Amino acid sequence: MPTPANPNINLNLVLDQVAKDKGIDRSVLISTLEDAMTTAAKKHFGQERSLEAKYDADKGVVELFQAITVVEEITDPVQAVNQIPLDEAHKKGMEVEPGDELVFQIFYRDEDAEEAKAQDNQYGDILRLKTFRRGFGRIAAQTAKQVILQRTRDAERENVFNEYKDRKNEIVTGIARRFERGNIIVDLGRAEAVLPVREQVPRETYRAGDRVQAYVLDVLRESKGPQIVLSRASVNLLTKLFEMEVPEIAEGIVVIEAAAREPGGRAKIAVSSRDSDVDPVGACVGMKGSRVQAVVQELRGEKIDIVPFDEDPARFVCSALAPAEVSRVIIDEANHAMELIVPDDQLSLAIGRRGQNVRLAAQLTGWKLDINSESRVREMREFANRSLGALPGVNEMLVETLYAHGFRQAKDIAEANPEMLSQIPGVDPSRVPAMQEEARKQMGLDATELSRMEREREQARQAEARRHPDELSQTERMARVRGMGEKVIEQLVVSGYKTVEEIANEKDLTRLGDVPGVGIKKARQLKSAAENYLVEEARLRAELNAERSSSSPSPAEPAGA
Repeated sequence: MPTPANPNINLNLVLDQVAKDKGIDRSVLISTLEDAMTTAAKKHFGQERSLEAKYDADKGVVELFQAITVVEEITDPVQAVNQIPLDEAHKKGMEVEPGDELVFQIFYRDEDAEEAKAQDNQYGDILRLKTFRRGFGRIAAQTAKQVILQRTRDAERENVFNEYKDRKNEIVTGIARRFERGNIIVDLGRAEAVLPVREQVPRETYRAGDRVQAYVLDVLRESKGPQIVLSRASVNLLTKLFEMEVPEIAEGIVVIEAAAREPGGRAKIAVSSRDSDVDPVGACVGMKGSRVQAVVQELRGEKIDIVPFDEDPARFVCSALAPAEVSRVIIDEANHAMELIVPDDQLSLAIGRRGQNVRLAAQLTGWKLDINSESRVREMREFANRSLGALPGVNEMLVETLYAHGFRQAKDIAEANPEMLSQIPGVDPSRVPAMQEEARKQMGLDATELSRMEREREQARQAEARRHPDELSQTERMARVRGMGEKVIEQLVVSGYKTVEEIANEKDLTRLGDVPGVGIKKARQLKSAAENYLVEEARLRAELNAERSSSSPSPAEPAGA
């Protein structure tokens, strides 16, 4: 490198090699080298000097120059080192005028010792560099090395930032390298990324060396270098994985209209097709579920529901709640809410474990969802008749009107805006104050009534849950299997499945899936649910038999003894 410290190395080769290895533009390196040499020269020869470094590609060296301006008279002592009086320039035989700029090359390399000596002899009193040349080569090389290293690191960081800022919202794959306060540092090859604790899936664990596939959530320009933030919990990871697995999505034939996800638990995506010949759900499921299973595997067992998108919000919501059946949908456009009424035996299925199914359906469709069972709705209606009917001036017809406007009990009347209440057909505005006053009194009675109803409902639920399995009909047993509604049971019975055992023992899922309204996916769910039910039923039967045995009189002690 023909630098002052390493005069025998070809600098052109070094620049080419560094540019190739670090992926940095050669012109950037040359600019960096020139800046470094200028910085070193100013530090050595004096900050006030007008110095400039230029890289000579032919020679493979960095040359240093100082500019000196011709002036009539030096008036600024600080700039004296960069100026020469006109009369002094004439004494040196220079034909110049005030304002002309003289550029002198500063020979600092050992190979240029002869030129430096000649320059000192001729222009030494102008440049005043003779004593400064000594040792500059070593200092310049060290300074240049430090600046080059720093600029190289900066350029590498800039390259990483430019590369990954365009990969934001994409999926990347790396290796887990280390762990810092719960965050996982992922090696992406040319850069490191961080998977923060908040973007990890709780039940997923990693060890150093494990493969990590994640979604690029953000790329931040930090002082220590670009920070690439990854996510395994983002719903976008789900959609991107489907884009990778389903060619029809990548081609734009199938579109993911919406997605909802509870990381590590369950997810839903709504899909539509731009081609009437392509089934969007089937395309996402793939042959024997191969495509969706690839996504499930990457998400480590997260359950995924693929539902067909529908422009009709009611039908879309019903699809989102599947496999639960919905009896009736009441839409409240003003509040963007829906009340869904489902058969009693479908309520728990519609709501899902800890409300997960309805939460995801609401997130997927963007509607507020309120799910009630048919018996619950009937009970609410009867209660509304009693509560609202007890108010003065409220007859049966007005109760119907108030119920249709969302008033379910006296409390709703008491807390309503009087002006809004006056606008309801059948309501006499002059009687609104009295109606609300009476409603406030009725609230206490309603609270007591509601408490009693809740208590009775819970007792009934417990009693039903503790009924001995041997006392249940086959239809009642089937109704207790998760996912089975009245319609499904009817179809199963017609198709020859009359007991839970016949469903649980069915080895041909295709045959079970051929039952109208079932399908292969639900057939798999029903078989699994039937198997689980039989296990739970056996446990309950043993428990109830033990209770009966302990409560029945002992043969050795006849009753009445």
